[in-house]
Amino acid sequence: MNLTGGIVLYAVLWFLTLFVLLPIGQVSQADAGEVVPGTPSGAPANPRLGRKMAWATLISAVLWGACAYVILGGLISREDIMQLDQLVR
Repeated sequence: MNLTGGIVLYAVLWFLTLFVLLPIGQVSQADAGEVVPGTPSGAPANPRLGRKMAWATLISAVLWGACAYVILGGLISREDIMQLDQLVR
């Protein structure tokens, strides 16, 4: 894995983690009882994006470290991946 591949892998993991975290703890404006005019009642009342972004950064860093260990440590090589289709045959 080169530098560009590592950055791309981290970005993909970060956005994936953020999208998984976004609905957690979600309270809609209708549930909170304060619907702002011009917004749908299902819009989040207090999304706490800063906290969720911090958690996404932490979790994706751990996931990236695990992926980098597997890739750079040689636990799985390209030859192993190329031979996976032989399991199906």
